[in-house]
Amino acid sequence: MTTINNMTSESINTQKSWLTPLDLETEYGFSKSRQARLRMEKKIPYSKIGSYIRYNRETINKWLEDSRVA
Repeated sequence: MTTINNMTSESINTQKSWLTPLDLETEYGFSKSRQARLRMEKKIPYSKIGSYIRYNRETINKWLEDSRVA
């Protein structure tokens, strides 16, 4: 197994389970303002701990799949 700066190639390829609003914007293309509208309309699954918004990657992928039109 290759080690890069004390990280294995296995850990580099592992995606994190919980996404911040910035992560969701970067990876899925939903702007922060669009995310806020979807949350207010209760259309996107999210978790809130204190003032922190987090999205579960698995749940977002399922939500997108379930929302597919064709």
